[in-house]
Amino acid sequence: SMPASYFPVSVLQNGIKLTTEPPRGIKANMKRSFETVITQSVLDSCEKNAKVFHRLVFGLSLFHAIIQERRKFGPLGWNIRYEFNDSDLETSSKVLSKLLEEQDSIPWDAMLFVTGNINYGGRVTDDWDRRCLIAILRKFITPDAIEDKFLFMDSETLVSPNFGTWADYVQYIEGLPQNDDPELFGMHENANITFQTQESEKMISTILSIQPRLASSGAGGKSNDDLVVEKIESILSGLPEDIDLETGNKEIFVRNELTGLLPSMTTVLKQEIEKFNNLLTNIRYTLDQLQKAILGFVSMSQDLDRMYYSLMNNQVPKLWEKVAYLSLKPLSSWNKDLVERVAFINEWLKEGNPNAFWLSGLFFPQGFLTGLLQTFARQGDKIAIDELSFSFKITDLQKETLTGRPSVGVFIYGLFMEGASWDRKKTLIDQSSGEMYFKMPIIQFIPTKDYKPKDTDYRCPLYKTSTRAGVLSTTGQSTNFIVAVDIPSNEFPPEYWILRGAALLCQLND
Repeated sequence: SMPASYFPVSVLQNGIKLTTEPPRGIKANMKRSFETVITQSVLDSCEKNAKVFHRLVFGLSLFHAIIQERRKFGPLGWNIRYEFNDSDLETSSKVLSKLLEEQDSIPWDAMLFVTGNINYGGRVTDDWDRRCLIAILRKFITPDAIEDKFLFMDSETLVSPNFGTWADYVQYIEGLPQNDDPELFGMHENANITFQTQESEKMISTILSIQPRLASSGAGGKSNDDLVVEKIESILSGLPEDIDLETGNKEIFVRNELTGLLPSMTTVLKQEIEKFNNLLTNIRYTLDQLQKAILGFVSMSQDLDRMYYSLMNNQVPKLWEKVAYLSLKPLSSWNKDLVERVAFINEWLKEGNPNAFWLSGLFFPQGFLTGLLQTFARQGDKIAIDELSFSFKITDLQKETLTGRPSVGVFIYGLFMEGASWDRKKTLIDQSSGEMYFKMPIIQFIPTKDYKPKDTDYRCPLYKTSTRAGVLSTTGQSTNFIVAVDIPSNEFPPEYWILRGAALLCQLND
Protein backbone atom coordinates (compact mmCIF):
# COMPACT_ATOMS: atom_id res chain seq x y z
CA SER A 1 0.00 0.00 0.00
CA MET A 2 1.05 3.58 -0.56
CA PRO A 3 0.76 6.45 2.01
CA ALA A 4 -2.36 8.60 1.57
CA SER A 5 -2.72 11.78 3.68
CA TYR A 6 -6.41 12.17 2.78
CA PHE A 7 -7.44 8.79 4.23
CA PRO A 8 -9.18 9.19 7.63
CA VAL A 9 -7.00 7.86 10.46
CA SER A 10 -10.04 6.78 12.51
CA VAL A 11 -11.23 4.52 9.70
CA LEU A 12 -7.74 3.02 9.41
CA GLN A 13 -7.57 2.35 13.16
CA ASN A 14 -10.97 0.67 13.35
CA GLY A 15 -11.01 -1.07 10.00
CA ILE A 16 -9.95 -4.61 9.10
CA LYS A 17 -6.33 -4.69 7.94
CA LEU A 18 -5.47 -6.64 4.82
CA THR A 19 -2.13 -7.20 3.14
CA THR A 20 -1.38 -8.22 -0.42
CA GLU A 21 1.31 -10.70 -1.32
CA PRO A 22 3.32 -10.09 -4.51
CA PRO A 23 1.85 -12.14 -7.37
CA ARG A 24 3.54 -15.43 -8.24
CA GLY A 25 5.72 -15.54 -11.32
CA ILE A 26 8.05 -13.03 -12.98
CA LYS A 27 5.43 -12.05 -15.58
CA ALA A 28 2.70 -11.33 -13.02
CA ASN A 29 5.18 -9.53 -10.77
CA MET A 30 6.35 -7.22 -13.56
CA LYS A 31 2.77 -6.50 -14.66
CA ARG A 32 1.97 -5.40 -11.14
CA SER A 33 5.09 -3.20 -11.00
CA PHE A 34 4.16 -1.44 -14.24
CA GLU A 35 0.58 -0.95 -13.06
CA THR A 36 1.47 0.53 -9.66
CA VAL A 37 5.04 1.93 -9.73
CA ILE A 38 6.54 2.26 -13.22
CA THR A 39 4.00 4.54 -14.90
CA GLN A 40 4.43 6.70 -18.00
CA SER A 41 5.16 9.72 -15.79
CA VAL A 42 8.03 7.80 -14.17
CA LEU A 43 9.44 6.90 -17.59
CA ASP A 44 9.21 10.57 -18.61
CA SER A 45 10.97 11.80 -15.46
CA CYS A 46 14.44 11.52 -17.00
CA GLU A 47 14.80 13.53 -20.21
CA LYS A 48 18.60 13.77 -20.36
CA ASN A 49 19.24 10.04 -20.91
CA ALA A 50 15.74 8.82 -21.69
CA LYS A 51 16.75 5.68 -23.60
CA VAL A 52 19.30 4.65 -20.96
CA PHE A 53 16.81 5.33 -18.17
CA HIS A 54 14.09 3.25 -19.86
CA ARG A 55 16.47 0.31 -20.26
CA LEU A 56 17.68 0.53 -16.66
CA VAL A 57 14.21 0.93 -15.16
CA PHE A 58 12.90 -2.02 -17.13
CA GLY A 59 15.87 -4.07 -15.93
CA LEU A 60 15.28 -2.85 -12.38
CA SER A 61 11.66 -3.99 -12.43
CA LEU A 62 12.83 -7.39 -13.71
CA PHE A 63 15.44 -7.52 -10.95
CA HIS A 64 12.69 -6.66 -8.44
CA ALA A 65 10.60 -9.57 -9.71
CA ILE A 66 13.48 -12.05 -9.69
CA ILE A 67 14.63 -11.36 -6.12
CA GLN A 68 11.04 -11.80 -4.90
CA GLU A 69 10.50 -15.01 -6.87
CA ARG A 70 13.79 -16.49 -5.58
CA ARG A 71 12.09 -16.79 -2.20
CA LYS A 72 10.10 -19.79 -3.40
CA PHE A 73 13.31 -21.85 -3.55
CA GLY A 74 13.83 -21.47 0.18
CA PRO A 75 17.46 -21.38 1.41
CA LEU A 76 18.69 -21.99 -2.16
CA GLY A 77 17.25 -18.58 -3.03
CA TRP A 78 17.73 -16.63 0.21
CA ASN A 79 18.89 -17.69 3.66
CA ILE A 80 16.25 -15.38 5.12
CA ARG A 81 12.90 -14.57 3.52
CA TYR A 82 13.03 -10.80 2.96
CA GLU A 83 9.94 -8.68 2.39
CA PHE A 84 11.00 -6.57 -0.60
CA ASN A 85 8.13 -4.30 -1.67
CA ASP A 86 7.06 -1.61 -4.13
CA SER A 87 8.71 1.19 -2.14
CA ASP A 88 12.14 -0.35 -2.88
CA LEU A 89 11.47 -0.27 -6.61
CA GLU A 90 9.96 3.22 -6.48
CA THR A 91 12.89 4.67 -4.51
CA SER A 92 15.48 2.99 -6.72
CA SER A 93 13.88 4.27 -9.94
CA LYS A 94 13.83 7.83 -8.55
CA VAL A 95 17.50 7.56 -7.56
CA LEU A 96 18.44 6.28 -11.03
CA SER A 97 16.61 9.22 -12.63
CA LYS A 98 18.31 11.74 -10.37
CA LEU A 99 21.79 10.29 -10.91
CA LEU A 100 21.38 10.24 -14.70
CA GLU A 101 20.05 13.82 -14.75
CA GLU A 102 22.82 15.25 -12.57
CA GLN A 103 25.88 13.42 -13.94
CA ASP A 104 27.55 14.02 -17.29
CA SER A 105 28.54 10.35 -17.59
CA ILE A 106 26.60 7.32 -16.42
CA PRO A 107 27.60 6.67 -12.76
CA TRP A 108 27.52 2.86 -12.83
CA ASP A 109 29.30 2.34 -9.51
CA ALA A 110 27.09 4.83 -7.67
CA MET A 111 23.89 3.30 -9.08
CA LEU A 112 25.05 -0.18 -8.14
CA PHE A 113 26.03 0.82 -4.61
CA VAL A 114 22.94 2.88 -3.77
CA THR A 115 20.51 0.36 -5.24
CA GLY A 116 22.22 -2.77 -3.95
CA ASN A 117 23.54 -1.71 -0.54
CA ILE A 118 21.00 0.90 0.52
CA ASN A 119 17.62 0.72 -1.22
CA TYR A 120 17.40 -3.08 -1.38
CA GLY A 121 20.42 -4.05 0.70
CA GLY A 122 19.09 -2.14 3.70
CA ARG A 123 16.62 -4.98 4.23
CA VAL A 124 19.24 -7.72 3.99
CA THR A 125 20.73 -8.84 7.30
CA ASP A 126 22.73 -11.87 6.13
CA ASP A 127 26.15 -11.21 4.56
CA TRP A 128 25.82 -14.15 2.14
CA ASP A 129 22.39 -12.93 1.04
CA ARG A 130 23.87 -9.49 0.41
CA ARG A 131 26.57 -11.08 -1.73
CA CYS A 132 23.86 -12.84 -3.75
CA LEU A 133 21.79 -9.64 -4.09
CA ILE A 134 24.76 -7.69 -5.48
CA ALA A 135 25.66 -10.55 -7.85
CA ILE A 136 22.12 -10.50 -9.29
CA LEU A 137 22.06 -6.70 -9.52
CA ARG A 138 25.32 -6.70 -11.51
CA LYS A 139 23.41 -8.54 -14.23
CA PHE A 140 21.13 -5.50 -14.63
CA ILE A 141 23.17 -2.40 -13.78
CA THR A 142 25.95 -2.85 -16.30
CA PRO A 143 26.96 -1.00 -19.48
CA ASP A 144 25.86 -4.04 -21.52
CA ALA A 145 22.29 -3.58 -20.25
CA ILE A 146 21.75 -0.46 -22.37
CA GLU A 147 22.70 -2.24 -25.60
CA ASP A 148 20.08 -3.58 -28.00
CA LYS A 149 19.01 -7.22 -27.64
CA PHE A 150 20.73 -7.58 -24.26
CA LEU A 151 20.02 -10.91 -22.56
CA PHE A 152 19.00 -10.41 -18.95
CA MET A 153 20.33 -13.21 -16.69
CA ASP A 154 21.99 -14.62 -19.85
CA SER A 155 18.62 -16.06 -20.85
CA GLU A 156 17.19 -15.88 -24.37
CA THR A 157 13.75 -15.64 -22.77
CA LEU A 158 14.54 -12.21 -21.29
CA VAL A 159 15.72 -10.01 -24.17
CA SER A 160 15.71 -6.26 -23.53
CA PRO A 161 12.76 -4.59 -25.33
CA ASN A 162 13.14 -1.79 -27.85
CA PHE A 163 12.93 1.82 -26.68
CA GLY A 164 9.25 2.80 -26.54
CA THR A 165 6.33 3.93 -24.43
CA TRP A 166 4.80 2.47 -21.28
CA ALA A 167 2.23 0.61 -23.38
CA ASP A 168 5.00 -0.99 -25.47
CA TYR A 169 6.70 -2.36 -22.37
CA VAL A 170 3.41 -3.71 -20.97
CA GLN A 171 2.77 -5.44 -24.29
CA TYR A 172 6.27 -6.97 -24.13
CA ILE A 173 5.59 -8.23 -20.59
CA GLU A 174 2.37 -9.88 -21.80
CA GLY A 175 4.50 -11.97 -24.14
CA LEU A 176 6.66 -13.43 -21.36
CA PRO A 177 6.10 -17.11 -20.44
CA GLN A 178 3.74 -17.96 -17.59
CA ASN A 179 6.09 -20.49 -16.01
CA ASP A 180 9.55 -19.45 -14.86
CA ASP A 181 12.48 -21.66 -15.73
CA PRO A 182 15.13 -21.84 -12.96
CA GLU A 183 17.70 -20.49 -15.42
CA LEU A 184 15.94 -17.11 -15.21
CA PHE A 185 17.21 -16.95 -11.62
CA GLY A 186 20.66 -18.30 -12.48
CA MET A 187 19.74 -21.60 -10.82
CA HIS A 188 19.95 -25.29 -11.78
CA GLU A 189 16.87 -27.21 -12.90
CA ASN A 190 17.06 -29.15 -9.62
CA ALA A 191 15.89 -25.98 -7.87
CA ASN A 192 12.36 -26.83 -9.04
CA ILE A 193 12.57 -30.15 -7.21
CA THR A 194 13.58 -28.25 -4.06
CA PHE A 195 10.59 -25.92 -4.45
CA GLN A 196 8.14 -28.79 -5.01
CA THR A 197 9.57 -30.72 -2.06
CA GLN A 198 9.13 -27.71 0.22
CA GLU A 199 5.53 -27.24 -0.92
CA SER A 200 4.81 -30.91 -0.21
CA GLU A 201 6.39 -30.71 3.24
CA LYS A 202 4.31 -27.64 4.09
CA MET A 203 1.13 -29.48 3.09
CA ILE A 204 2.05 -32.58 5.11
CA SER A 205 2.94 -30.43 8.12
CA THR A 206 -0.44 -28.70 7.89
CA ILE A 207 -2.27 -32.02 7.67
CA LEU A 208 -0.42 -33.33 10.74
CA SER A 209 -1.23 -30.19 12.71
CA ILE A 210 -5.00 -30.51 12.14
CA GLN A 211 -5.41 -34.28 12.42
CA PRO A 212 -7.81 -35.38 15.18
CA ARG A 213 -6.23 -36.62 18.40
CA LEU A 214 -8.02 -39.94 18.80
CA ALA A 215 -7.55 -41.97 21.96
CA SER A 216 -7.55 -45.26 20.05
CA SER A 217 -6.94 -46.46 16.52
CA GLY A 218 -10.05 -48.63 16.62
CA ALA A 219 -11.22 -52.09 17.67
CA GLY A 220 -8.31 -54.45 18.18
CA GLY A 221 -5.73 -51.73 17.48
CA LYS A 222 -3.18 -50.26 19.84
CA SER A 223 -4.03 -46.99 21.55
CA ASN A 224 -1.90 -43.89 21.13
CA ASP A 225 -0.67 -44.39 24.70
CA ASP A 226 0.52 -47.90 23.86
CA LEU A 227 2.33 -46.64 20.74
CA VAL A 228 4.06 -43.83 22.63
CA VAL A 229 5.11 -46.13 25.48
CA GLU A 230 6.59 -48.55 22.94
CA LYS A 231 8.51 -45.71 21.31
CA ILE A 232 9.79 -44.53 24.72
CA GLU A 233 11.06 -48.01 25.54
CA SER A 234 12.66 -48.32 22.09
CA ILE A 235 14.49 -45.00 22.47
CA LEU A 236 15.67 -45.78 25.99
CA SER A 237 16.96 -49.22 24.99
CA GLY A 238 19.12 -47.71 22.21
CA LEU A 239 20.27 -44.63 24.12
CA PRO A 240 24.02 -44.69 24.86
CA GLU A 241 25.41 -44.25 28.36
CA ASP A 242 26.88 -40.93 29.49
CA ILE A 243 30.42 -40.30 28.29
CA ASP A 244 32.90 -40.95 31.12
CA LEU A 245 35.95 -38.67 31.18
CA GLU A 246 37.76 -41.16 33.42
CA THR A 247 37.99 -43.63 30.52
CA GLY A 248 39.89 -41.14 28.36
CA ASN A 249 43.34 -41.53 26.85
CA LYS A 250 45.80 -40.00 29.34
CA GLU A 251 47.97 -38.57 26.54
CA ILE A 252 45.37 -35.99 25.49
CA PHE A 253 45.12 -34.68 29.08
CA VAL A 254 48.83 -33.89 29.47
CA ARG A 255 49.20 -30.22 30.46
CA ASN A 256 51.76 -27.83 29.04
CA GLU A 257 54.80 -27.69 31.34
CA LEU A 258 55.19 -23.91 31.04
CA THR A 259 51.59 -22.71 31.11
CA GLY A 260 49.88 -25.59 32.88
CA LEU A 261 47.11 -25.47 30.29
CA LEU A 262 45.41 -28.41 28.64
CA PRO A 263 45.77 -28.71 24.85
CA SER A 264 43.15 -26.61 23.03
CA MET A 265 41.64 -29.67 21.33
CA THR A 266 41.23 -31.38 24.71
CA THR A 267 39.35 -28.34 26.00
CA VAL A 268 37.05 -28.56 22.97
CA LEU A 269 36.52 -32.28 23.64
CA LYS A 270 35.62 -31.69 27.30
CA GLN A 271 33.08 -29.02 26.31
CA GLU A 272 31.51 -31.38 23.78
CA ILE A 273 31.31 -34.20 26.36
CA GLU A 274 29.56 -31.88 28.82
CA LYS A 275 26.96 -30.90 26.22
CA PHE A 276 26.32 -34.49 25.12
CA ASN A 277 25.97 -35.73 28.69
CA ASN A 278 23.53 -32.89 29.42
CA LEU A 279 21.45 -33.92 26.39
CA LEU A 280 21.48 -37.62 27.29
CA THR A 281 20.42 -36.83 30.87
CA ASN A 282 17.61 -34.61 29.60
CA ILE A 283 16.33 -37.31 27.24
CA ARG A 284 16.27 -39.97 29.97
CA TYR A 285 14.54 -37.70 32.47
CA THR A 286 11.83 -36.41 30.11
CA LEU A 287 11.08 -39.89 28.73
CA ASP A 288 10.77 -41.23 32.28
CA GLN A 289 8.44 -38.37 33.23
CA LEU A 290 6.30 -38.86 30.14
CA GLN A 291 6.01 -42.59 30.80
CA LYS A 292 4.87 -41.89 34.38
CA ALA A 293 2.37 -39.28 33.12
CA ILE A 294 0.86 -41.77 30.67
CA LEU A 295 0.48 -44.30 33.52
CA GLY A 296 -1.06 -41.64 35.73
CA PHE A 297 1.71 -41.40 38.35
CA VAL A 298 2.44 -37.71 37.63
CA SER A 299 0.39 -34.95 36.01
CA MET A 300 0.66 -34.41 32.25
CA SER A 301 2.16 -30.93 31.89
CA GLN A 302 1.88 -28.86 28.73
CA ASP A 303 5.49 -29.62 27.81
CA LEU A 304 4.96 -33.35 28.27
CA ASP A 305 1.77 -33.19 26.23
CA ARG A 306 3.64 -31.55 23.36
CA MET A 307 6.37 -34.16 23.70
CA TYR A 308 3.71 -36.91 23.54
CA TYR A 309 2.46 -35.73 20.15
CA SER A 310 5.98 -35.11 18.88
CA LEU A 311 6.76 -38.78 19.50
CA MET A 312 3.50 -39.73 17.78
CA ASN A 313 4.46 -37.71 14.69
CA ASN A 314 8.12 -38.85 14.61
CA GLN A 315 9.33 -35.36 15.49
CA VAL A 316 12.11 -34.33 17.87
CA PRO A 317 10.46 -32.93 21.05
CA LYS A 318 11.01 -29.25 21.81
CA LEU A 319 12.27 -30.22 25.27
CA TRP A 320 15.22 -31.95 23.61
CA GLU A 321 15.81 -29.29 20.96
CA LYS A 322 16.44 -26.71 23.70
CA VAL A 323 19.59 -28.54 24.82
CA ALA A 324 20.49 -30.30 21.56
CA TYR A 325 22.52 -29.45 18.48
CA LEU A 326 20.86 -27.97 15.38
CA SER A 327 19.20 -30.68 13.30
CA LEU A 328 16.25 -31.05 10.92
CA LYS A 329 16.11 -34.84 10.98
CA PRO A 330 12.93 -36.73 11.94
CA LEU A 331 13.02 -38.46 15.31
CA SER A 332 13.99 -41.92 14.04
CA SER A 333 16.98 -40.55 12.06
CA TRP A 334 17.82 -38.13 14.87
CA ASN A 335 18.16 -40.99 17.38
CA LYS A 336 20.48 -42.89 15.05
CA ASP A 337 22.51 -39.72 14.43
CA LEU A 338 22.83 -39.11 18.19
CA VAL A 339 24.20 -42.63 18.76
CA GLU A 340 26.79 -42.08 16.00
CA ARG A 341 27.82 -38.71 17.44
CA VAL A 342 28.31 -40.14 20.93
CA ALA A 343 30.32 -43.03 19.45
CA PHE A 344 32.60 -40.54 17.65
CA ILE A 345 33.18 -38.54 20.84
CA ASN A 346 33.90 -41.76 22.78
CA GLU A 347 36.41 -42.85 20.15
CA TRP A 348 38.13 -39.46 20.27
CA LEU A 349 38.23 -39.61 24.08
CA LYS A 350 39.60 -43.16 24.38
CA GLU A 351 41.93 -43.36 21.38
CA GLY A 352 43.17 -39.76 21.16
CA ASN A 353 42.91 -37.33 18.27
CA PRO A 354 41.56 -39.26 15.25
CA ASN A 355 43.05 -39.29 11.74
CA ALA A 356 40.01 -37.37 10.49
CA PHE A 357 37.40 -35.37 12.41
CA TRP A 358 33.65 -35.58 11.86
CA LEU A 359 32.89 -31.85 12.03
CA SER A 360 29.17 -32.54 11.61
CA GLY A 361 29.18 -34.64 14.79
CA LEU A 362 30.01 -31.72 17.08
CA PHE A 363 27.72 -29.45 19.06
CA PHE A 364 29.82 -26.37 18.37
CA PRO A 365 32.01 -26.81 15.27
CA GLN A 366 33.01 -23.13 15.36
CA GLY A 367 34.70 -23.77 18.72
CA PHE A 368 36.51 -26.78 17.27
CA LEU A 369 37.97 -24.66 14.45
CA THR A 370 39.04 -21.96 16.90
CA GLY A 371 40.73 -24.64 19.02
CA LEU A 372 42.55 -25.87 15.94
CA LEU A 373 43.86 -22.36 15.22
CA GLN A 374 44.97 -21.99 18.85
CA THR A 375 46.87 -25.29 18.66
CA PHE A 376 48.70 -24.16 15.53
CA ALA A 377 49.37 -20.67 16.96
CA ARG A 378 51.08 -22.14 20.05
CA GLN A 379 53.40 -24.34 18.02
CA GLY A 380 56.71 -23.41 16.41
CA ASP A 381 56.88 -19.68 15.66
CA LYS A 382 54.10 -18.70 18.12
CA ILE A 383 51.95 -16.88 15.56
CA ALA A 384 49.23 -14.55 16.83
CA ILE A 385 45.87 -16.27 16.36
CA ASP A 386 44.27 -13.22 14.73
CA GLU A 387 46.81 -13.54 11.90
CA LEU A 388 45.66 -17.08 11.15
CA SER A 389 42.82 -18.34 9.00
CA PHE A 390 42.14 -21.53 7.09
CA SER A 391 43.22 -22.51 3.62
CA PHE A 392 41.69 -25.65 2.17
CA LYS A 393 42.65 -28.65 0.09
CA ILE A 394 39.98 -30.97 -1.27
CA THR A 395 41.51 -34.43 -1.44
CA ASP A 396 40.54 -37.67 -3.19
CA LEU A 397 40.51 -39.49 0.15
CA GLN A 398 37.61 -41.19 1.88
CA LYS A 399 37.38 -41.90 5.62
CA GLU A 400 37.24 -45.67 5.07
CA THR A 401 40.61 -45.74 3.27
CA LEU A 402 42.42 -43.15 5.44
CA THR A 403 45.62 -44.43 7.05
CA GLY A 404 47.18 -41.40 8.72
CA ARG A 405 46.92 -37.74 9.73
CA PRO A 406 48.00 -34.75 7.63
CA SER A 407 51.34 -33.10 8.40
CA VAL A 408 49.57 -29.74 8.86
CA GLY A 409 46.01 -29.05 9.92
CA VAL A 410 43.28 -31.70 10.09
CA PHE A 411 41.19 -33.86 7.78
CA ILE A 412 37.44 -33.19 7.88
CA TYR A 413 34.82 -35.62 6.57
CA GLY A 414 31.02 -35.86 6.43
CA LEU A 415 30.21 -32.67 4.48
CA PHE A 416 27.65 -32.37 1.67
CA MET A 417 27.45 -29.95 -1.24
CA GLU A 418 24.09 -28.41 -2.17
CA GLY A 419 23.61 -26.50 -5.43
CA ALA A 420 26.78 -27.85 -7.07
CA SER A 421 28.94 -30.95 -7.37
CA TRP A 422 32.66 -31.79 -7.29
CA ASP A 423 34.72 -33.24 -10.11
CA ARG A 424 37.88 -35.34 -9.92
CA LYS A 425 39.52 -32.68 -12.07
CA LYS A 426 39.56 -30.59 -8.89
CA THR A 427 36.84 -28.12 -9.78
CA LEU A 428 33.20 -27.35 -9.04
CA ILE A 429 30.75 -28.60 -11.65
CA ASP A 430 26.99 -28.50 -12.09
CA GLN A 431 24.80 -31.10 -10.43
CA SER A 432 23.41 -34.01 -12.36
CA SER A 433 19.68 -33.86 -12.98
CA GLY A 434 17.89 -35.07 -9.86
CA GLU A 435 21.06 -35.01 -7.72
CA MET A 436 20.16 -32.74 -4.81
CA TYR A 437 23.28 -33.26 -2.68
CA PHE A 438 26.83 -34.43 -3.33
CA LYS A 439 28.90 -36.10 -0.63
CA MET A 440 32.25 -34.36 -0.54
CA PRO A 441 35.55 -36.22 -0.13
CA ILE A 442 37.80 -35.43 2.82
CA ILE A 443 38.77 -31.75 3.02
CA GLN A 444 42.04 -30.69 4.64
CA PHE A 445 41.71 -27.59 6.83
CA ILE A 446 45.14 -25.91 6.97
CA PRO A 447 45.86 -23.02 9.42
CA THR A 448 47.66 -20.40 7.33
CA LYS A 449 49.16 -17.02 8.20
CA ASP A 450 47.83 -14.03 6.21
CA TYR A 451 45.89 -16.31 3.88
CA LYS A 452 44.34 -14.78 0.76
CA PRO A 453 42.08 -16.89 -1.47
CA LYS A 454 42.44 -16.98 -5.24
CA ASP A 455 40.10 -14.78 -7.26
CA THR A 456 38.91 -17.85 -9.17
CA ASP A 457 37.97 -19.74 -5.98
CA TYR A 458 34.36 -19.81 -4.85
CA ARG A 459 33.98 -18.80 -1.19
CA CYS A 460 31.49 -21.46 -0.23
CA PRO A 461 29.65 -20.98 3.09
CA LEU A 462 29.45 -24.03 5.36
CA TYR A 463 26.25 -24.41 7.39
CA LYS A 464 25.12 -26.79 10.12
CA THR A 465 21.73 -27.48 8.51
CA SER A 466 19.99 -26.88 5.19
CA THR A 467 17.85 -24.03 6.56
CA ARG A 468 21.08 -21.97 6.56
CA ALA A 469 19.38 -19.24 8.60
CA GLY A 470 19.97 -18.96 12.32
CA VAL A 471 20.08 -16.41 15.11
CA LEU A 472 22.21 -13.38 14.26
CA SER A 473 25.18 -13.55 16.64
CA THR A 474 27.39 -10.73 17.95
CA THR A 475 29.89 -11.50 15.15
CA GLY A 476 27.32 -10.43 12.57
CA GLN A 477 27.06 -14.00 11.28
CA SER A 478 24.24 -16.53 11.61
CA THR A 479 24.70 -19.16 14.34
CA ASN A 480 24.04 -21.71 11.59
CA PHE A 481 27.11 -20.52 9.67
CA ILE A 482 30.46 -22.15 10.47
CA VAL A 483 33.15 -21.01 8.02
CA ALA A 484 33.68 -20.08 4.36
CA VAL A 485 35.51 -22.83 2.44
CA ASP A 486 37.43 -21.71 -0.66
CA ILE A 487 36.77 -24.21 -3.45
CA PRO A 488 38.45 -24.15 -6.91
CA SER A 489 36.13 -23.22 -9.78
CA ASN A 490 37.97 -23.56 -13.06
CA GLU A 491 35.00 -23.81 -15.44
CA PHE A 492 32.78 -21.00 -14.13
CA PRO A 493 33.35 -17.68 -12.33
CA PRO A 494 32.45 -17.54 -8.61
CA GLU A 495 29.34 -15.44 -9.40
CA TYR A 496 27.91 -18.46 -11.23
CA TRP A 497 27.83 -20.47 -7.98
CA ILE A 498 26.56 -17.51 -5.97
CA LEU A 499 23.43 -17.41 -8.13
CA ARG A 500 23.19 -21.21 -7.90
CA GLY A 501 23.03 -20.91 -4.10
CA ALA A 502 25.87 -23.43 -3.72
CA ALA A 503 26.77 -24.20 -0.08
CA LEU A 504 28.29 -26.93 2.07
CA LEU A 505 26.13 -28.61 4.72
CA CYS A 506 27.10 -30.62 7.78
CA GLN A 507 24.03 -32.84 7.60
CA LEU A 508 21.01 -33.69 5.48
CA ASN A 509 17.38 -33.64 6.55
CA ASP A 510 16.74 -37.38 6.49
